[in-house]
Amino acid sequence: MSGPNGTGKPTGPDPTQAPVAAEPDRSSPTDRTDLAAGREPSVPADSMGEPTDTAGNAADAGDAGTAESEDTEPGRTESAEGEPGETEGARAASTLPDLSADAALEAALESLLLVVDSPASEEMLADALGEPVRRVRDALHRMAAGYAEEDRGIDLRRVGEGWRFYTRDRYAPFVERMLLGGQRAKLTRAALETLAVIAYRQPVTRARVAAVRGVNVDGVIRTLLARGLVEEVGQDPETQGILYRTTELFLERLGLSSLEDLPPLAPLLPEVDAIDDV
Repeated sequence: MSGPNGTGKPTGPDPTQAPVAAEPDRSSPTDRTDLAAGREPSVPADSMGEPTDTAGNAADAGDAGTAESEDTEPGRTESAEGEPGETEGARAASTLPDLSADAALEAALESLLLVVDSPASEEMLADALGEPVRRVRDALHRMAAGYAEEDRGIDLRRVGEGWRFYTRDRYAPFVERMLLGGQRAKLTRAALETLAVIAYRQPVTRARVAAVRGVNVDGVIRTLLARGLVEEVGQDPETQGILYRTTELFLERLGLSSLEDLPPLAPLLPEVDAIDDV
């Protein structure tokens, strides 16, 4: 008997094959509605979880890389902060004149000595120029000899423990005429005599100075103290009297480097050796 399909085989289920179970419909009513309407079904949010996690992991990895970069950045910043300072220091050093030549060193010393208001020591000058003390000392001696040889209007002298420019003695009257109008404050003869006693016999007490001069010297010594030419240096162990000596200003005003440069004792103090017997 032929079947409806004309093959002579029945159209019912094949008894030799196991029935295939129908796959359950997992779609939601909304999806079925979308399909029926010809629209693409919407994708559930949870079905995007894995891609979202993957993207999230990638984002996290990027954040971690950024964090590492930020962690290492301060170190580089500190290094970078140190570089400008070093660069500025090197730049400042590079702007200083080269003093390797003796002429350049002497010119630099001239500029410093023109602005000091008291004798400048060799150590002070060497420190200001960043040069060895010995080289500065040699340059100062060369300069002093050069000024004297050329008979310049200024004279470089070593006074006390330092160096300073002075006007040459020959031209002092012109300087006085311009600055003082021909007048200058002078020490009285009494003050000069008192100062001479202190200079040649220091340290010495007021009583011994008065004994040499034969007059009271209290007022004169006060004047010398006020002018900074003498100073107190303690007490005599025997009489407990105050001892006096000359100052650096005294040497500076006289243009001396030390007391050893004082001229031989003048007739002004013929009995100075008798001071110790007073």
